[in-house]
Amino acid sequence: MNIVSRNASGRGSAPGNAALRAALDAAAARVESDPSAALAAADAALREVPALPPALFVAAQALRRLGRPDEAFARLSLIGSGAQRPPMVLWELAQAASEAGRSEEAIPALEALTQQQPGVASGWFLLASELRKAGRAEDAWRADLSAVHAASRDPGLLAAAADMNEGRLDEAEAKLRTRGEQLPDDPVGTRMLGEVMWRRGDMTEALRLLGRAVDIAPGFDLARDFLVRLLMQTNRLTDALGHAEILAQSPVAGSAADLILASVLVRLGEQERARDIYQRMLAEQPEQPQLWQNLGHVLKTLGEQGEAIAAYRAAVTHQPSMGEAWWSLANLKTVTLGTEDIARMEAALAVLAGEAGREEDVFHLHFSLGKAYEDAGEGALSFEHYDKGNRLRRTLVQYDADEFAAEVDATATTFTAPFIAAMGEGGCLAEDPIFIVGLPRSGSTLVEQILSSHSAIEGTMELAEMMMIAARLQSRVDEGEFPDFAAMVRSLGPAERQRLGEEYIERTRMHRKTDRPRFTDKMPNNWQHTGLIRLILPNAKIVDARRHPMSCCFSGWKQHFARGQTFTYDLAEIGRYYGDYVRLMAHYDVAAPGAVHRVIYERMVAETESEVRHLLDYLGLPFEENCLEFHRNTRAVRTASSEQVRRPIYTDAVEHWKAYAEWLGPLEAALGDVARAYPEVPSALLG
Repeated sequence: MNIVSRNASGRGSAPGNAALRAALDAAAARVESDPSAALAAADAALREVPALPPALFVAAQALRRLGRPDEAFARLSLIGSGAQRPPMVLWELAQAASEAGRSEEAIPALEALTQQQPGVASGWFLLASELRKAGRAEDAWRADLSAVHAASRDPGLLAAAADMNEGRLDEAEAKLRTRGEQLPDDPVGTRMLGEVMWRRGDMTEALRLLGRAVDIAPGFDLARDFLVRLLMQTNRLTDALGHAEILAQSPVAGSAADLILASVLVRLGEQERARDIYQRMLAEQPEQPQLWQNLGHVLKTLGEQGEAIAAYRAAVTHQPSMGEAWWSLANLKTVTLGTEDIARMEAALAVLAGEAGREEDVFHLHFSLGKAYEDAGEGALSFEHYDKGNRLRRTLVQYDADEFAAEVDATATTFTAPFIAAMGEGGCLAEDPIFIVGLPRSGSTLVEQILSSHSAIEGTMELAEMMMIAARLQSRVDEGEFPDFAAMVRSLGPAERQRLGEEYIERTRMHRKTDRPRFTDKMPNNWQHTGLIRLILPNAKIVDARRHPMSCCFSGWKQHFARGQTFTYDLAEIGRYYGDYVRLMAHYDVAAPGAVHRVIYERMVAETESEVRHLLDYLGLPFEENCLEFHRNTRAVRTASSEQVRRPIYTDAVEHWKAYAEWLGPLEAALGDVARAYPEVPSALLG
């Protein structure tokens, strides 16, 4: 614009001297490229017309770019007065004051600017920064929120958002990167680019960008909320907790911030803090079924069974069709759902029959009715509902049994005895971890409860860290860095194996709440990574918890899992999965004798003390009587067996599957010799 043709003071008209006007316009154009020349031209104009506002403005711009913000501020102070200054002067004045460390003078200018131009995000963001420097944290937070609101009308961001939401990620990224070159400290564009990266699957870059967005604008709640969720996805729970606690302090924090904080606390095993949050929220919103359900989950984990039951019943009272709450009741195993409960669940199914998008409620209700009819001795009705629930759930998950079997083959082909010997020494030598592996519903929670009753062992939970390390290594194959799995594993030298082992130890530290030297990791699927565990943590112990295949698989099939375990929703597929598991573990018995200790569930319940002594011998630990009193252990337990392991050993579940034998033909056929040979391994698998 012609800087002299409009008086920067906002009062009167510009001088008529065309030459002066042209000189100042030329100087303004050179402020960025040659601020010294621009300053000289502005000073020349001021000698000709002292206190000429446009000349003062150009001089101030040049001085600021020359690193002389105090002088720039002094020049700008001569233009107009207070809040009546034009926006361009207020903006430059505020930046000069900010760069000079004079927040107390920047703030009034920015407050005046945002009053005049509330739809310009940059003014709000700079105001937030200055307020934060002045110790006015809540005001700063609110200014950041106002900035984000203003940015929601930015045409450039709206165009990029449209591209992103319609799947045109290349176009969205191009727009946002161009914007970033022009506005490198724009938190809203940075957050949106982070979302583009997340949609592309580049979690590392997404996290970096989101972290930068909240560094620039700490009050950007939406960005921090997104960051917490991605940190939870990547199991960086300590970082997630830090951000969730900040989010909960927002001056406009609502129930969403409390819920995400409670979710992080649950994942970290901080059940008591999560319980307190849910109880506080329910005191304000007692009619919210989701809160009652969440409270029930925490109370169940803490072993407060009566209170958990009451919470789940409150949830279904407020929302009778809430399938997960019904299943949570049924899943306590020690609760019997009576005829009135059955009638209410059947009625809920009838209501849901005409509603789209309620599949989760429907399959949860079928699983719950399966358990209710099972307790009532109605085998046919029980199986019918379990079958309907599994069939519906199977349509909603992805699992390829042939592909999984091929992965097991590749693992066995790689981790041969000669290969293991050739890899030599390496890895992290820590003895801390005890991996409890196998299938879900195999008795692994019982083993964990027994071990966590020993004074040297801390029970944690099903930890995702080893699976995440394995997935990251597999991605190097998937992305073409290595031709196959075997080549990738062979590339792991001693130093990298040590680094990976140390990473596991460090990443699991957040789950350890005591100073006990050993800890359990009860992620059952880690049997797939036995070879990797041996390479990166050679002194770790691996306990294979095994249960009769018909009993284990049927129990897994009638159990709905909150996440993962996608192989459990079809009888033939879970049978094949069990066979793949037995096959790979038999392979390790030959390739690495003694590396894995097997606990047979039926022997554990029949000869508990003897089996516990054998297990502790394998771990190199002395026998302790407390291990036989495991049901007195008050530790939090999150798995489906949470209530069962709080009772003494019982044997009534060992052959429970036989009551359903007439319907289990597909499972029995899929298991074949694996079921007939149990607890031994079919000779065909020992070749």
